[in-house]
Amino acid sequence: MADLDLRGISKSFGDVSVLDDISLRVPDGGFAILLGPSGCGKSTLLRIIAGLEQQSSGDVLIGGESVGGLSPRDRDIAMVFQSYALYPHLTVRDNLAFGLKMRKESSQVIAARIQDAADLLAIADLLDRKPKELSGGQRQRVAMGRAIVRKPKLFLFDEPLSNLDTQLRTSMRIELKKLHRRLGATIVYVTHDQVEAMTLGDTIAILDRGKIRQIGSPSHIYNNPADPFVARFIGNPGMNLLDGTVTRQSGACVFSSGKLIVRLPPLKSSLPIEHVPRTVLGIRPEDIVLAPSGRPEISVTGQVEMVEDLGADRTLHVLLGDQRVLVRVAQGPRVEANAEATLYFPHNRLHLFVDDRRADWG
Repeated sequence: MADLDLRGISKSFGDVSVLDDISLRVPDGGFAILLGPSGCGKSTLLRIIAGLEQQSSGDVLIGGESVGGLSPRDRDIAMVFQSYALYPHLTVRDNLAFGLKMRKESSQVIAARIQDAADLLAIADLLDRKPKELSGGQRQRVAMGRAIVRKPKLFLFDEPLSNLDTQLRTSMRIELKKLHRRLGATIVYVTHDQVEAMTLGDTIAILDRGKIRQIGSPSHIYNNPADPFVARFIGNPGMNLLDGTVTRQSGACVFSSGKLIVRLPPLKSSLPIEHVPRTVLGIRPEDIVLAPSGRPEISVTGQVEMVEDLGADRTLHVLLGDQRVLVRVAQGPRVEANAEATLYFPHNRLHLFVDDRRADWG
């Protein structure tokens, strides 16, 4: 295996820029996620790593060596796609062996690697079947097996679970994580599914319109989003974001948004908060509570517009003044639509973004 180092990668198609100065390092054995909405440039970046696209500027290093001038074949990478890309006329065994035969490996090496991959992926009993005889999950296992037998320096996954149903995707995520631990492989994985990203990745790079918004561990990005885009994109549901203004009053800070007025914890004294283009107060739906805890918190009263009963928990749609927020609560005393509800915002779970940048409390 090897590490991956992206240095200032940019890509344009004519006058259209799709990637802008992307830098990212994935250590040997790391599992990095490229996460973002459709059209953000994540698949283009993966293709550049693979050598299927040529960057306009910047460099790709694998194992400390520049591969910018190498063909995909010579980069020693293996790629798993959303479509399984299996040869329909070949058995599973022959699909697994195909790449090794093209590289002129000996029959003994091919047989040993196929058996190892089949045991690892629990597909040993499928080796003599053809793809049409397999389920979607089994086909994806074969596609991964074809990559594993190569023993490449780097694995690239391009939304490999998108064609699977919800239950199968959940089980395959678990299997992928186990597989990574067993192989110690270096993996770059593209997805638009933030649950997938949070489950699988050691590091997440969030892209938007060709730029990296934030890089960090799943927990760091979830708890410390760099800007409102990341705050809304990570989480299910995403973070509540309230647009307003912040003023200093007698040493304290007050957030105002229409009829909603919230007294905030002290901010860093040097932070410019007045006369900025945009100030946003954020709190995650699951961080809002319906009963006081005794810790420093803010209470606001609003009207429940709708209740989504999701079984294990409920999502309340609450109108606070002219702002709507979502509240995710565990099952308990029932809250009905059109009822009045008092919400408590714990101080340590509030997020403030000034001019689209995260602001920290003092």
